[in-house]
Amino acid sequence: MNNPPNREVLVFNAALQLPASERTGYLSEACRGDIELNNRVAALLEADKRAGAFLQEPADRSPASSIATAVRQAIVGRDEFALAEEISGDHVGRYKLLQQIGEGGCGIVYMAEQEEPVRRRVALKVIKLGMDTKQVIARFEAERQALALMDHPNIAKVLEAGATETGRPYFVMELVGGIKITDYCEQNQLTTC
Repeated sequence: MNNPPNREVLVFNAALQLPASERTGYLSEACRGDIELNNRVAALLEADKRAGAFLQEPADRSPASSIATAVRQAIVGRDEFALAEEISGDHVGRYKLLQQIGEGGCGIVYMAEQEEPVRRRVALKVIKLGMDTKQVIARFEAERQALALMDHPNIAKVLEAGATETGRPYFVMELVGGIKITDYCEQNQLTTC
């Protein structure tokens, strides 16, 4: 079965938030018959158990994991198991996601359609699931603030910012066509000097 990226990580992280006695039942519900996924997550849980305190959350991570909350909301709120991570057709605020167009270290960029008060295509960047630590959120918010302050014809303008239903920050920018800047640099053999 072809699983969306991060599904295994989501289920694993949510299972870690539960008492060991509840994990088997949770896996059955979360994996919904996907035996491969169930086995991979069970193996990860066993490895985590053997690792002991070595893999514990860092001290600055908030005790209530938003990942576990998001996964539980996805299980309860939809007929078939779905991730709290957005997919084409989902809505983030007043934006309908059309397709993923990019991915970086901490965020995913989607082509989206603003539905109100005007209809237009935009780029929407949302922080990745599992990357919602204080440090990453601070970097993400600094990026969106820096972009919002820039006023140059060659820099996409930030149109709006907000948070998803699960609390992950996002921002919306002008959608600019063309090739990725890294591809352009490689094709033209540009240097950093």
